[in-house]
Amino acid sequence: MRLPLATLIVGLTAAALSACASNGPPEGNYSTREQKLADDCEARGGILAPTGAQTGRPETDNICKITGGASRLTPRN
Repeated sequence: MRLPLATLIVGLTAAALSACASNGPPEGNYSTREQKLADDCEARGGILAPTGAQTGRPETDNICKITGGASRLTPRN
């Protein structure tokens, strides 16, 4: 009885840990990911600006400031 129970516990632990595993590191290095964010931001009419955080992840370290007019504030025709 102890062996099947121990096997079950080990199996469940392995399954739980594998579910928490990430999909791996993001593609590219910091500067290429930051450039892609800047391009995407500019395409939406914004400019990439630092948040002040230094996490090593450009997705967290920067925000997209929209510099154009907000669409819900523009007059309707």
